Amino acid sequence: ASGPPNTELSGPRPAVMAEQGNFTLELFVKASDDGESIGHCPFSQRLFMILIHKGVPFTLTTVDMKRAPEVLRDLAPGSQPPFLLYNNEVKTDTNKIEEFLEELLQPPSYPKMAPEHKESFQAGSDVFHKFSAYIKNQLPAQEDALQRNLLKSLLLLDKYMLVPLPQELKANPNQSVSQRKFLDGDTLTLPDCNLLPKLNIINTVCKYYRKFEIPKDLKGVTRYMENASQMKEFKYTCPNTEEILLFYRSWVKPMN
Repeated sequence: ASGPPNTELSGPRPAVMAEQGNFTLELFVKASDDGESIGHCPFSQRLFMILIHKGVPFTLTTVDMKRAPEVLRDLAPGSQPPFLLYNNEVKTDTNKIEEFLEELLQPPSYPKMAPEHKESFQAGSDVFHKFSAYIKNQLPAQEDALQRNLLKSLLLLDKYMLVPLPQELKANPNQSVSQRKFLDGDTLTLPDCNLLPKLNIINTVCKYYRKFEIPKDLKGVTRYMENASQMKEFKYTCPNTEEILLFYRSWVKPMN
């Protein structure tokens, strides 16, 4: 079995609770502005991607935050989505949910998602912070410096994606530029599920509000995002572009 039963994520999804062995899994994520589709939330997308890649049956439930839903009061008082319902046990911390799923859903039944190289966890770790400072800035005098800071972080990520990993050099000692698809190799790992939703937000928001895109001459990052766009784990879990732009509208204005 693989992923949610309905992979068309632009509209409401039926709540189909699937059983696997002796447990059931239900992921609660923020709903979009219409209250039904997938909302803007990189943490929700991160866990959604993991569950799809693991191939475990699960229920996806969107939570309309505007209606102070009873589901929050009953299941996870004081918490914000995403949270996971494992049988009748609620888990609310995104990092701990990730660790729990990796421990619960192990090979041979499910793919391992922990990276081989600890450096993969750190790759791009400050990019989103630099983006937030840039996009929320209201002072024109700081615009160029904040954009340069974001570019520096993207350059470091690009460098990581261009340097061959040990397994690539083992297969081809003369390889000078990495051709891998993702941070840790050719398969999706946990750091990808954390970073890719953020890169998508950065490109979407900067392009619309600042007329700035992740430069195409950052070949490692460009290759990385193009490979991600082909993966069901990524493309089926992305919120609509309008959702992302709506979320940031209160902080920024389009620059004409």
